[in-house]
Amino acid sequence: MRVYYEDTDAAGLVYYANYPRFMERARTEWLRALGFQLTDLKHEHGVLFIVSRLEIDFLKPALFNDTLSVSVEMSRAGKASLGLTQRVLRGPEELVCQAEVKIACVDADSLRPRRIPQILISELERAG
Repeated sequence: MRVYYEDTDAAGLVYYANYPRFMERARTEWLRALGFQLTDLKHEHGVLFIVSRLEIDFLKPALFNDTLSVSVEMSRAGKASLGLTQRVLRGPEELVCQAEVKIACVDADSLRPRRIPQILISELERAG
């Protein structure tokens, strides 16, 4: 993704609160690449995924017009949550920030914890 002027602060650096937005987009695309749309998970399986924990290390500033890539790697699969490691890189190797993210699976109506649908767990295991 390209860093646009709207992503930066007065100093021309990516505003810190935008990194979680970049990571959210990457998680959505990661699930889409596995064959799961968030809207389908809600309507067909009655579940939503919400961030229940986020720990970010800001290592280097990203700048206006940088090209960034955001990775998603599953580190843990529980019955009702996933642990993910996400990295934001400038170019192929320069680590800008990294995060440990815990996303919880909740019932779409009650917002109470709920088991991750087996079809998603199976696909996550297959994808490795």
